[in-house]
Amino acid sequence: MYAIVEMAGQQFKVAKDQKVYVHRLQEEEGKKVTFDKVLLLEDGGNVTIGAPVIEGAAVEAKVVKHLKGDKVIVFKKKRRKGYQKKNGHRQYLTEIVVESIVAKGAKKAAPAKAKEEKPAAEPKKAAAPKAEAPKKEAPKATEELSAKTVAELRDMAKAKDITGYSSMKKAELIEALSK
Repeated sequence: MYAIVEMAGQQFKVAKDQKVYVHRLQEEEGKKVTFDKVLLLEDGGNVTIGAPVIEGAAVEAKVVKHLKGDKVIVFKKKRRKGYQKKNGHRQYLTEIVVESIVAKGAKKAAPAKAKEEKPAAEPKKAAAPKAEAPKKEAPKATEELSAKTVAELRDMAKAKDITGYSSMKKAELIEALSK
């Protein structure tokens, strides 16, 4: 049984009792960590793919120790220019051991909150169409005006005796004519 899990911003293929080095976690050494972003789960030939994650699946791991990775040297050079820069760093890592992979039964607190918000949002949607009905008529008039050319709009403004129409832009002409 293995799983592909997102841990600390990276994706890892993990199995039970496997050691994994991930970016530094906030947990203390010896504490247990649960990762619920399981993207793929394989159990004896049965593969489950999440969209984007598998609901109810989780990977439980134990933090073994915090350490620094090998030194990475960054060397930049431009030939024949006398430009050389040497820089390096050591990445902070956390060593974890995967204790178990749970296919079902792990629950998150976030989906319960999302379900509570949906019923509260539905009554607001029912009240919104009543207020939107009069507004739909006004955009039709502006849509008709926006389909016309600037020259046609200026002629219409001249017929309505709107002053300063010759220096107006298309949006200003539409606004003046819709009043």
